[in-house]
Amino acid sequence: MVIDRDHCLALDAGDPLRAFRDEFVLPQDVVYLVGNSLGAPPRRAAERVRRTVEDEWGRQLVGGWNHAGWYGQPLTTGDRLAPLIGAGPGQVVVGNTTSIAIYQAVAAALRLRPDRRVIVSDVRNFPTDHYMVQGLARLLGGYEVRDFAEGRFDDAAAVLLPEVDYRTGALYDVPSITARVQEAGALMVWDVCHSVGAMAVDVSEADFAVGCTYKYLNGGPGAPAFLYVNPRHHATAENVLSGWYSHAEPFAFETDYRPAEGIRRFAVSTPHVLSFAALEAALDVWERVPMDQVRTKSMALTSLFVDLIGDALELASPADAAARGSQVSFRHPDGYPVMRALIDRGVHGDFRAPDILRFGFAPLYIRYADVYDAAATLLEVLDKEHWRDERYTTRLAVT
Repeated sequence: MVIDRDHCLALDAGDPLRAFRDEFVLPQDVVYLVGNSLGAPPRRAAERVRRTVEDEWGRQLVGGWNHAGWYGQPLTTGDRLAPLIGAGPGQVVVGNTTSIAIYQAVAAALRLRPDRRVIVSDVRNFPTDHYMVQGLARLLGGYEVRDFAEGRFDDAAAVLLPEVDYRTGALYDVPSITARVQEAGALMVWDVCHSVGAMAVDVSEADFAVGCTYKYLNGGPGAPAFLYVNPRHHATAENVLSGWYSHAEPFAFETDYRPAEGIRRFAVSTPHVLSFAALEAALDVWERVPMDQVRTKSMALTSLFVDLIGDALELASPADAAARGSQVSFRHPDGYPVMRALIDRGVHGDFRAPDILRFGFAPLYIRYADVYDAAATLLEVLDKEHWRDERYTTRLAVT
């Protein structure tokens, strides 16, 4: 079958998710394939933030903590987000950052397995995950950090893995790995930053899970992260960051710390109310999204892109769409200037050292015609060697 733009337009016309594109603000003449790094803004986000600033903060002032629901946001927002990761009410807390959530989860897991002195991590995982593990090992002393590739968990306290590899988009098998780890007596911690919002996620059998909300969930730059704690650990897991928000009675102002019951014991500090406002606007959209259709379209979009690029670039992602997230990565020895040249021509992806061209496909607002246009532009950049322009060799702070 010949794949042309008319064929892609026909696919768009029959797309059951096509109406969701209107829910987002996207610049004209831009194909935005960076939803796996920072999602596009929901159209209602600006109004929701305005309402928080003018109607809540502006009129209620400090009363907003009681009357606008600010005080309870870590838990109420957690309950709204929980279905997106296969969790239930009272199992997810929102706030802080992914790095902090990783620290909390892994530290809690280590305390639950005090007789074990090994932390397993994928050394190719997103650096903050591995860095946080290394930092914990240095702080506590006497811990070995072992690469997941060794495949040994029998003496491990905790295993931290991403559901989707941030460089290649390769998927890890969450159910089978979770079962293997737990059968070996270790605790399983999943990082779902690159999967939540792009596919159905289910961490309900894991011990802990963490994720961000600014990628496919479209919560905005710096949007709060989330932490899932399996209910079987609620009474025994310890939050090593024992901030006042996780105290049993924060406004009792007691001298000594007493942990709250349930998931609240994993809150840390005062929620960032303005960031929560934008995230709430995004969740208004996600509560109406059929995730099975998201995954179906995701695989179709990524497969189309792979087919259109053909052998012009080396594919770094799994060839099988079912084995990757909503991301396609290619290798090129001069990947950075190639990506700069591509962005200059209206197609936005990103670059990951040393040689990865990375493209994230957000099914709610990416069209099949967008994929066709992106592939055509990339092929032109390669064919005409636009990337050799010297201005594209200068590295920007964020790649």
